[in-house]
Amino acid sequence: MTIEKHLKLTGVSNVSWKDAINKTIMEASKSIDYLSSVTVLEQKAKIDGNKIVEYYSTIDLTFNIDEARQ
Repeated sequence: MTIEKHLKLTGVSNVSWKDAINKTIMEASKSIDYLSSVTVLEQKAKIDGNKIVEYYSTIDLTFNIDEARQ
C-alpha cells in the first residue's frame, strides 16, 4: 500500500513563476525523500509601477511515505 503526504508551499522568484516552482521543489528535496508529484495551486505576482518584480507560486507537493523506514 502506498501512502502519500501533501505539503502546501509557496515559493518566490524575481524571474518567473516556473523558477519559483523549481526553487521550491529543489529546496524541499533537500530534506524530503520520495517526492512524487506537484500541483500548482495558485500564482500571484508583486507589481512595481508597470513591471512584475516578484512571482509567487503556491504548490501542493506530494511525497510517498516509506513504510519500511525505521
